[in-house]
Amino acid sequence: MTKILLLSDTHSHIDDTILKYVAQADEVWHAGDIGDLNVTDAIKKLKPLRAVYGNIDDAKARLEFPLNNRFSCENVSVWITHIGGYPGKYNPNVREELVLNPPKLFICGHSHILKVMFDKKNNLLHMNPGAAGKSGFHKVRTMLRFVIDDDKIKDLEIIEIGEK
Repeated sequence: MTKILLLSDTHSHIDDTILKYVAQADEVWHAGDIGDLNVTDAIKKLKPLRAVYGNIDDAKARLEFPLNNRFSCENVSVWITHIGGYPGKYNPNVREELVLNPPKLFICGHSHILKVMFDKKNNLLHMNPGAAGKSGFHKVRTMLRFVIDDDKIKDLEIIEIGEK
């Protein structure tokens, strides 16, 4: 059983509230637009981190993190990318691969809109944790927390970390 904290779009913002949730997780996954690498450095001091770079991230972030991160957590195949779109409206850069080789869990950020939905056509769970940072149009900062237990994704929680 692995407890995951999923966040995105920190845009250089990290605070004690985010770090409190980091400390409670087994792993932290960041879906891009990290901003300053002090964000990921602070997370890595506490827990293992899997991340991707986003469209605002600089060359240093792009050297440290990939555009796409595909891996398995327990018996769940996972794909994290920053700009992925949504079921029925996937980004053209990922659409073909999602059809040919879909993961069980597809994660993206970018929109600053928290959304979790099952894609029946591609038989995958889509997650976007919204934005944990203070930059952007969103009103409430959000993250997701869930458990991967063997081949099951369960105990999903929305974490609202306050207005920006």
